[in-house]
Amino acid sequence: MTDGKPSKTEHIKEASDFLRGTIREGLVHVETGAISDDDTQLIKFHGSYMQDDRDVRGERGKKKLDKAYSFMVRLRIAGGLVTSSQWRQLDDIAVTYGNNTLRITTRATFQFHGIIKSNLKRAMQAIYASGLDSIAACGDVTRGVMSIANPYLSKAHREAYELAKRTSMHFLPKTEAYSDIWLNGERIPGKETTAPEKETIYGQTYLPRKFKFVFAVPPDNDVDVFAHDCGFIAIVENGEIVGWNVTAGGGMGMTHGVAETFPRLGDVLGYCSNERAIEVAEAILTIQRDWGNRSNRARARLKYTIEDHGLENFKAEINKRLGYDLAPARPYTFTRNGDHIGWRQGEDKKWHLTLYVESGRIKDVPGHRLRSAMRAVADLDVCDFVMTANQNLILANIGARNKAKVEKVLADHGVAPKSLSGARRNSIACVALPTCALALAESERYLPHFLTKFESILDKAGLKDEEIVVRMTGCPNGCGRPYLGEIGFVGRSPGLYNLYLGAAFDGARMNKLYAQDVDEEKALKLLEPIVQHYAKDREKGEHFGDFTIRAGYVKPTLVSNQFHNDVKLA
Repeated sequence: MTDGKPSKTEHIKEASDFLRGTIREGLVHVETGAISDDDTQLIKFHGSYMQDDRDVRGERGKKKLDKAYSFMVRLRIAGGLVTSSQWRQLDDIAVTYGNNTLRITTRATFQFHGIIKSNLKRAMQAIYASGLDSIAACGDVTRGVMSIANPYLSKAHREAYELAKRTSMHFLPKTEAYSDIWLNGERIPGKETTAPEKETIYGQTYLPRKFKFVFAVPPDNDVDVFAHDCGFIAIVENGEIVGWNVTAGGGMGMTHGVAETFPRLGDVLGYCSNERAIEVAEAILTIQRDWGNRSNRARARLKYTIEDHGLENFKAEINKRLGYDLAPARPYTFTRNGDHIGWRQGEDKKWHLTLYVESGRIKDVPGHRLRSAMRAVADLDVCDFVMTANQNLILANIGARNKAKVEKVLADHGVAPKSLSGARRNSIACVALPTCALALAESERYLPHFLTKFESILDKAGLKDEEIVVRMTGCPNGCGRPYLGEIGFVGRSPGLYNLYLGAAFDGARMNKLYAQDVDEEKALKLLEPIVQHYAKDREKGEHFGDFTIRAGYVKPTLVSNQFHNDVKLA
């Protein structure tokens, strides 16, 4: 349901011949490293964004040179798991076509950066040769489906992972545009096709905006289930998943200064059986397809559809499309939304090592050759690799005899697990500058530096090991889920951030604006007395975000559409 005329993007999709546009023709134009404006919208559906290096934009402009264009490619990896063989191939792609790094995103998948246009098709074909692809990793479709961090941890975790994979395949676009443009017509294994070409779920213009599915297994909310359009919370009995609580309406993006935009947590709608999870997911997605705002893209996510139509009306429509009512939600408990850094042992006695990866960037630096270490581990062929929603990496399913081999490789490359502060272990940063076109401030390149200074404050207060969720983004669009940080920074302009406090440690409550346009000095000056107060007066088991509310620094955000209300700036 849309008021007003469809946006320009809707017209581009409608005229695109099922996402083909003129992408194939644009790739052979050697006079520029860019593609057309319309195609920059369509190529997102193929898993790629056109970007340019903003660090050199001014210098190149003075010389009247074109921008330093390149492409980011994000992979579709449901559940974030790749084999050792696939890791080796992806590492080769990063070296041959990218910028010598792999980046783990907050969608638990890989991004390649720095791929120039002349190499883009070759990179896509190399990705396909590894048994992976980038279809629908971006764009107005179901993006990569995310599930629990480690599918090997238990039987229930494996069940969640398998359902995430089935969901990903179910909502894969039917168009053959990807294979036509990138693979010379070669078909994707397991991908359904329709003849004549037809999008049986999405329709000709796909969804109003992106749509994200996620699966969580309590007590770990390591996927931030409430931050996404549609979530499934496992109900586990006797070690097996018997069904799912269903959530809808989450989303982290907003626009500075526009009160009608706000981050929102998903509502728990009810409960469904295992067998009905995908049909429930389809009912929710198709309501968004039919009811979502196609005029104003800033108000086009499912969260606004629910706000505009009302939660009860939305639930009634789900039940109508299903032909039955969702059952009442069942009890569950989350205890955290971060990862368990270090070694863990699963039900089958296999070992799993979660490595902290700074801002998700897998690269070699002096004394910490992470990319080389991961390549050497992959060469051992003793584990799978799993990307987490918190930008970390799990070396999974390692037998007891191979544990020492992995530890030796890590030690030889300076990557042996080491003591990290609780804040650093629970930190997230988006890419931001220099490649993200939306970034207003630094994030990935700056957060590690800030954390070092913040750790000095924590150390003085005796809180170095206290787990505190710290998240930073270079803009308000929320890729790093900053509104679920006990301490959240959102970029406003170079060197200046809005500071948020008060999110719940388990991801069930958003934070609240505490100070506006703070630089590093002011941020540290504001946080130091709060940290000291917390160290002195916290209650047993009380987390930092809860304390900032009890102590009166911020009001709790109890209703998402009141996110901008009850703000008293420091």
